[in-house]
Amino acid sequence: MRISKVVATELINKSSGKIFTVTFRKKNGESRTMNCRLGVSKGVNGKGMNYNPSIKALKPVFDMQIKEWRMLNLETIRELNINKDRYMVR
Repeated sequence: MRISKVVATELINKSSGKIFTVTFRKKNGESRTMNCRLGVSKGVNGKGMNYNPSIKALKPVFDMQIKEWRMLNLETIRELNINKDRYMVR
């Protein structure tokens, strides 16, 4: 099924901490597939970030494979697998 980037962002925000898989284009142009989730408290020190990532269309997600926080560029999402559904993002 094809969805827009806005709908993909809403699905990610409503994931309630469940693991999802996203394929996106990295800053250097490479494609990357990442298993990630929201709502992880590992590595959070309570200081917050020096900037607001949503202004730059970024979403902080926890990469389940390398066990570290990463930024997901919401503008470059190509595919989203969430709640056992597969979406192509346009």
